[in-house]
Amino acid sequence: MAGELVTYSFTEFGFVRLADGYCTGSSLMPQKRNPDVFELARVKVARTLGDLVGLLTALKGLPAGYSKDLQEDKAFLFDAVDTVLLTLPAVSGAVATMEPVAERMNAALQRGMLATDLADGLVAQGVPFREAHGLVGRLVQEAEHRRVDLAAVPPEAARAIHGSLPALLASLGSFAESVERRATPGGSARASVLAQLTELQAVFLPSA
Repeated sequence: MAGELVTYSFTEFGFVRLADGYCTGSSLMPQKRNPDVFELARVKVARTLGDLVGLLTALKGLPAGYSKDLQEDKAFLFDAVDTVLLTLPAVSGAVATMEPVAERMNAALQRGMLATDLADGLVAQGVPFREAHGLVGRLVQEAEHRRVDLAAVPPEAARAIHGSLPALLASLGSFAESVERRATPGGSARASVLAQLTELQAVFLPSA
């Protein structure tokens, strides 16, 4: 997550804006805001994984019974715990105070991102998903060959791939409708996401 948010905060994306308290300026570029918290959280994973590997390596060759090798396991364990306890509050604060930039996200959307909806539409007409996936894949190739968005492929070209594709292209819903359509557990619909958040809260914040 930290890595994704670093990318999303880049000027080229601008999908999120971090609060000033969780950024620093560049020593060279006045306009740059460095997402320090997420960059450091990303690399802390390497540190804790190193602790895990060190601990497992220390334990791997032990014989039955007590050995003084176990005196060394505390350093790995304590460092990992301290690192996590230091990192989580910083990440929580950064996430709680960052602002999503909806207009930049919306500007990045392309109708071609709804290709899966086309495949689902073919499935609803009785086409096996494996076949539907291949047909829409050919439509994507056609769009790439023409250097146009998926929705801009001419009807006759789409019809040559499958007779139902022109109508499905014309009836593609909005991005919001596509998101809400996936209401299965773990899906992207609002109700599904809220259910996931409730489950996570029950695990990590049982007293909340």
